[in-house]
Amino acid sequence: MKENETDKGPGLDGFFISVLVCLLALLLDQRLGEPRRWHPLVGFGRMAAALEGRLNRPPGEGIARGLLALCLLVAPVLLVLCGLQYELPQPVWLVVEVLALWLALSLRGLAEHGEAVANALKAEDLPLARQQVGRIVSRNAEVLDENGVAAAATESMLENGADAVFASLFWFLVAGVPGVVLHRMVNTLDAMWGYRNERYLTFGRTAARLDDVLNWVPARLTAATYTLLGRTALAWHCWRVQARNWDSPNAGPVMAAGAGALGVTLGGPAPYTGGIKQRPVLGRGPAPDARSIDGAITLVRQGAWLWVMALLCGSGLWLVFAGGAL
Repeated sequence: MKENETDKGPGLDGFFISVLVCLLALLLDQRLGEPRRWHPLVGFGRMAAALEGRLNRPPGEGIARGLLALCLLVAPVLLVLCGLQYELPQPVWLVVEVLALWLALSLRGLAEHGEAVANALKAEDLPLARQQVGRIVSRNAEVLDENGVAAAATESMLENGADAVFASLFWFLVAGVPGVVLHRMVNTLDAMWGYRNERYLTFGRTAARLDDVLNWVPARLTAATYTLLGRTALAWHCWRVQARNWDSPNAGPVMAAGAGALGVTLGGPAPYTGGIKQRPVLGRGPAPDARSIDGAITLVRQGAWLWVMALLCGSGLWLVFAGGAL
């Protein structure tokens, strides 16, 4: 948000308006979902793939080239946005903020993907469930049984809720449109280049590490949200004890707390194209099923609205009392 002169405290009215933007973006996402065509992140992904094809030669020998590719993709967008932030009239910039955050959130799109898997499992259509889960996870869906499909979808809902929903809200509130766009671009590059294989191990390292940094605080806020909304004692125990065993410093707290909040067991061995990956067990309870997917979607949805409503009420009350005290 552009800072305005106020008698109610430094930046408080601006923060209140930013929370209102979050509310409007959530309502827009709930009403429209993701654009079916011409999504900016799709175009960004194509540009990233083309640039990687040119710079990552020979594959596997390019930390500096990976850093160069990240800067070439990210820096021009941020410079344009920072310029527009101070050049556009305030009402126009508010519209830009709502649209940018709407495009970054993907709450309805995430829920629709998860519900497609859950509905197929409820209909006992395992081939369709495998097909649907294959759209949102990178593991070998064709060999998953019903519990494996449910586990993959549940984990995806919990982890992508942190990346696409809570981190987007966090970075918008902290740094406005440039912040949320930076996060979504880096997160997209990490999803494309952040693999520990011969091709991407060095080239994608900068994007992966920057994504870890940008998601460190949002991931723990997400884990706290899941803990608050689910089985609190179990979620806190799983977060505290199990998260450190996961290979990702941010996915560990999110999925451990989420598994505990749902009262199910996640993690464990998972089939990928290169073979079975042995992963630590997260959570405690029965194997996941269609209800676990629905529960994960509910955690994300309720958590997003909890954030916005709590911040809206808190900042609104602060403005009222601060204004009355002057």
